[in-house]
Amino acid sequence: MAIDFPAEGAALLPDLVELRRTLHQIPELGNELPLTQSEVLSALDGLPLEITLGRSVSSITAVLRGGKPGPVVLLRGDMDALPLHEESGEEFASANGRMHACGHDLHTAGLVGAARLLAAHRDELPGSVIFMFQPGEESPGGAQPMIAEGLLDAAGDRPIAAYGIHVGPGPLGEFATRPGTMLAGVNDLHVVFRGVGGHGSAPHLAQDPVPAALEFGTAIQSLVTRRFSVFDPVVATVTQLQAGTAVNIIPDTATVGATVRTLSKDSTARFGPLVTELAEGIAAAHGVSAEVDWVEHYPVTVNDDAEADFALRTLSAEFGAARVITAPDPLMGSEDFSFVLEEVPGCFLFLRCTPADTDLETAPNNHSAHIRFDDSVLGDQAAALAQLAYERLRAG
Repeated sequence: MAIDFPAEGAALLPDLVELRRTLHQIPELGNELPLTQSEVLSALDGLPLEITLGRSVSSITAVLRGGKPGPVVLLRGDMDALPLHEESGEEFASANGRMHACGHDLHTAGLVGAARLLAAHRDELPGSVIFMFQPGEESPGGAQPMIAEGLLDAAGDRPIAAYGIHVGPGPLGEFATRPGTMLAGVNDLHVVFRGVGGHGSAPHLAQDPVPAALEFGTAIQSLVTRRFSVFDPVVATVTQLQAGTAVNIIPDTATVGATVRTLSKDSTARFGPLVTELAEGIAAAHGVSAEVDWVEHYPVTVNDDAEADFALRTLSAEFGAARVITAPDPLMGSEDFSFVLEEVPGCFLFLRCTPADTDLETAPNNHSAHIRFDDSVLGDQAAALAQLAYERLRAG
């Protein structure tokens, strides 16, 4: 007899909504989430799970061993919030100066729901499931510490597939993913142009770093368009310009900061040396020096083609083709689930959940202090994760 995960998920909805709203009121930052971890452990209490807590971060790794032999599948939900004062107007809004403005409270509650659904069918489960409750996705990155502490070997055998769902704005209840590149890699760029300060009335007696910084801020756009293919795009956005303390003082230094998004390993690897060459060349032309700090944070999130196709087919069969779309393009946001997908073939999906009373054209986006998520999707979110794990284990 087929398992009706959506119906069972709907039955769990009140409990999942309550859990999500509890988590929403106690948002925590980074890799230290003691309150969140405690709430999740309480929500998992009584389930037949093998639970391991992180040693260096507030993670939870829970293993469900099925009643039948088979492979291993990993499901992931992230738990951390953002340093943002909430202005959503929700009755359960956070008041501690932090906010679940990216929906990680839904991710956590949805993964708890998936654990409950699969645990209820443990005897029918042909294999094992690892539930990855991860801190620090927003910063400084919790996936790598979990992997280093043995996440992928928690069930004995390594997972054959990994899945994660991220909520976001859009038509309520719509799932979206795509084969190949799903999200960009994120990299930080900081350049310090160092000269010799002086009086603003006599720039010829100084070595002014400001013109070099200003030229670099525009030249980086030419680097993007002249050294990288339009079919492997790069987005370089200068977000910081810092120099000087008074209008009549030429400063010793001028600093430029930028976020750089890449869509392939190749463009990530090439950008650092090229931007260093550019900064040093401009600095030399102005008689100053340049110190370049290029930091590769999260790699590109790449869905396995076969796993993306499997996810699209599985969710279409379960929820109807009208609710499941193939995203036409990657998104330039980033995700440290990319570290998992570098080790395990898998698929990262989006679940749209803009409230029905909100105009889709003007709805706030993730990371906005005003964003609201319709948590009526939690039953389907839990069901989708459970269905993906169950069907992938059956496929072997």
